[in-house]
Amino acid sequence: MVQQTEKSQSLFERACKVLPGGVNSPVRAFNAVGGCPRFMARASGARLWDVDGNEYIDCIGSWGPMILGHGDPEVVEAVQKAVVDGMSFGAATGREAEMGELISQLVPQVEMIRMVNSGTEAVMSALRAARGFTHRHKIVKFAGCYHGHADSMLVKAGSGVLTGGDPDSAGVTPGAAQDTLLARYNDLASVETLFAENPGQIAAVIVEPVGANMGVVPPAAGFLQGLRKLCDQNGTLLIFDEVITGFRLALGGAQEYFGVSADLVTYGKIIGGGMPVGAYGGRREIMSCVSPLGKVYQAGTLSGNPVAMAAGLTTLRKLQRDPGIYDRLAQKGQKLAEGLRATGLGTVNQVGSLLCLFFQQGPVTDYESAKNSDTAAYARYFQHMLSRGIYLAPAQFEAMFLSDVHTQEDLETILAAAREFANQ
Repeated sequence: MVQQTEKSQSLFERACKVLPGGVNSPVRAFNAVGGCPRFMARASGARLWDVDGNEYIDCIGSWGPMILGHGDPEVVEAVQKAVVDGMSFGAATGREAEMGELISQLVPQVEMIRMVNSGTEAVMSALRAARGFTHRHKIVKFAGCYHGHADSMLVKAGSGVLTGGDPDSAGVTPGAAQDTLLARYNDLASVETLFAENPGQIAAVIVEPVGANMGVVPPAAGFLQGLRKLCDQNGTLLIFDEVITGFRLALGGAQEYFGVSADLVTYGKIIGGGMPVGAYGGRREIMSCVSPLGKVYQAGTLSGNPVAMAAGLTTLRKLQRDPGIYDRLAQKGQKLAEGLRATGLGTVNQVGSLLCLFFQQGPVTDYESAKNSDTAAYARYFQHMLSRGIYLAPAQFEAMFLSDVHTQEDLETILAAAREFANQ
């Protein structure tokens, strides 16, 4: 199917003159899949429309926030009312307290929380709090788990997982990464080795409970529980990065879904209802180290923005009123995963409403196995699906996100297009 792209191409050419790569976040540039990135004009429900008028079934949902779909009437009304009252005050508002109370109600392990403006900021601040509380310097992260673009988190495994991290981005100094230790996701032995080699030095282990930035990689049975035990044995804090999984897998997030409690947790995406937001929180004794109560400094001009709080509160309250949404989302995810597996295109991992089709055969359980995927085949698949009006992540190693407003007809349309590609 031929789509009009003249307006997107024109906008991209203009953007390239003033924005690095023509975008404000790298994957949007379509470098991994080729072709011209689509510039979006509007969205409603499970649909996107680009500036050329092409319509798409949206399978990324702004990378996770739009669990209720685009333009949910209650969320839109809440935002409109909030904007009239004031878009930013630089002062405390009642909505911030309401947000803290609601999150503590939904996730009892989060006794105190601090609002910030992005997932990256939440992770950076949580790590600082962990170091301030434990008086230790080292952090363990897992290859393939993305925790935002803070310097200390931009490291990868390289030739091995049991050594200190090497910078994974220009501009990150070796000193910024030297206290970040790399382990292999789903491999408790690699974590045990790091503890043995760094006794009394590890402040925290940070993990995506579901690895959702190397595609979708679920935790193996006992993996998260094993991390909890190792952290307890070594006086180390366990941090769940729930920027993606928070309020998507369950009302209590991954902690409820997997039955494992973390000491600190980071949030983003859904808690802002589509507005820019982030948060970190956890046990009261840890969060009491954060300024102005303690000596761990962190501040932000727009933190707790009243418009973002209005959107997030409305989203969370709607989820709270209708907990059956999680069963519906999981059923949709399972149907789509089973249908994609039946095409024979590759391995499909699915957890609730998160899923990923890897263009390879065999299980995908960590970063190393995920990297076996045929990214050129994914690029061809992406372009085929895009031409059929289905907007997927423009990169192999990203998740698909389903919303409550995706219909069975939408799922059938997606599967029909995938089968067509498989039969070419």
